[in-house]
Amino acid sequence: MTDTTAVPPAALPAHLRNPVTQAMVRVQNRIVRAARDHLTEQGFTELMPPIIGPVTDPGGRGSKQIDIDFYGHRYKLMTSAILYKQASLLAFDKIFCVAPNVRLEPLETANTSRHLVEFHQLDVEIAGASRHEAMGVAQDVVVRAVAEVAGEMSDELGLLGRDPRAFAALLKNDAPFDRTTHADAVAHLARLGHDQDPGAEIDWEGEALLSAQADRPFFITDYPKGSRGFYDREDTDRPGVLCNYDLIAPEGYGELMSGSEREHDYARIIARMRETGENPAKYAWYLDMVRDGIPASAGFGIGLERLTRYVAGLDAVWQATPFPKTPGVVSA
Repeated sequence: MTDTTAVPPAALPAHLRNPVTQAMVRVQNRIVRAARDHLTEQGFTELMPPIIGPVTDPGGRGSKQIDIDFYGHRYKLMTSAILYKQASLLAFDKIFCVAPNVRLEPLETANTSRHLVEFHQLDVEIAGASRHEAMGVAQDVVVRAVAEVAGEMSDELGLLGRDPRAFAALLKNDAPFDRTTHADAVAHLARLGHDQDPGAEIDWEGEALLSAQADRPFFITDYPKGSRGFYDREDTDRPGVLCNYDLIAPEGYGELMSGSEREHDYARIIARMRETGENPAKYAWYLDMVRDGIPASAGFGIGLERLTRYVAGLDAVWQATPFPKTPGVVSA
């Protein structure tokens, strides 16, 4: 898994004609269909998310937002559907969407094999849910998608060079995915000789080290307060600890998903915004809605291209999209 070469505009026709790309697209189609089928069967409603708005998720890890002129107003391309997912719960208790996202990732992420500027997330939000309930939904979605691909797409997996036996531990064990706290992950990385900042997200190298030691996906929970956005709920019984989680793929593929219980109290959101350096005035429509009352919830976003890369066994995430946009590369 070392190929991070992007697709320049002149090479796009060859990328699209490549049988590997075509097999990947068919696998990705099946992943999306399996997720849609499962969530619909569980009573979720699919919504079409916006791609522009007056404000978006502030993001992190050095990524930047893209401004556009919207009839004389400065609007944003969506970096995440999180604010609109919370809004959607005013109408439906359980929602999902396949949401497009655009983030100007820092140039150093071009070498991680896991970052795109333009990508999609399978976004889910559940009113009144705990994070443990949301984590269960995420596991069920991933297991069903992998099971359908492994069980019914042997031709595509053969063309991709992906041995279905790689999923044996995932599919034969119906126990919940393993869970480790952020603090325990930091301690484990220290034993491996990796110096991980205990107050920050697990860095790319550390995440890859943990991922490489697993044979099935696992969750990392309880990230420190300063490492995530204002919408991740702080644990009232453990100040400084967030009620959130990431899902990490095995075999070195790294993070597939982030999620959390959501902060929904107006005063606490304002406080968290200020703590993270955000200007509450930018979020007027969102804060007006929160003041009027939104449901408590939990949810997550699964990176569709990252999940495709893992299932298809691809070297780099740019291979998991027909029209790749990678950090620092001007492409078609």
